[in-house]
Amino acid sequence: MKRTRAEAAIEAVLFTMGESVEISRLADVIEEDVKTTKEILLHMEERYRKEERGIILTRLDNAVQLCTKEEMYEYVIKIARAPKKMSLTDTVLETLSIIAYKQPVTRAEIERVRGVNCDHAINKLLEYDLITELGRLDAPGRPLLFGTTEQFLRCFGVKSIEELPELNPVQLEKFKQQAEAEVQLQLDI
Repeated sequence: MKRTRAEAAIEAVLFTMGESVEISRLADVIEEDVKTTKEILLHMEERYRKEERGIILTRLDNAVQLCTKEEMYEYVIKIARAPKKMSLTDTVLETLSIIAYKQPVTRAEIERVRGVNCDHAINKLLEYDLITELGRLDAPGRPLLFGTTEQFLRCFGVKSIEELPELNPVQLEKFKQQAEAEVQLQLDI
């Protein structure tokens, strides 16, 4: 493999892995021996150090890893501290509304209302800090109970759960029909 191509392959692997990779594994990937791979890595390490780059190649025993240059930490911190942009799909919003109106509620109760598995939606809502685990239900299996958070209240501009709008019966029937349609889609697949 041409040296520039080998460097690009190593860089792609290290970037994608996000953790250290053994030099012998990199040698296998680029189809070179370990000695040649170490020479390529040394060249990459020197290049990263000389050029105005945001990354360095760090050696760890018989492995290497791409890392952020220390002088770039301030920039990384600025973006890491920035709030995540939430993307709430219809499914996630529906799950959130069930939790908001029926809390504290178990996963099984949510799935009974929706008619489909809600693991992904619950995980997203936990990730966005819109819901939290409130404890466990005193029942067989001790299922987790979920409820909304202060972040939920802030995001939806309400001071308490009591301020949530009343569900009108027509809209509630629409939700049931949508859930039944989703169940039918799942069964058809």
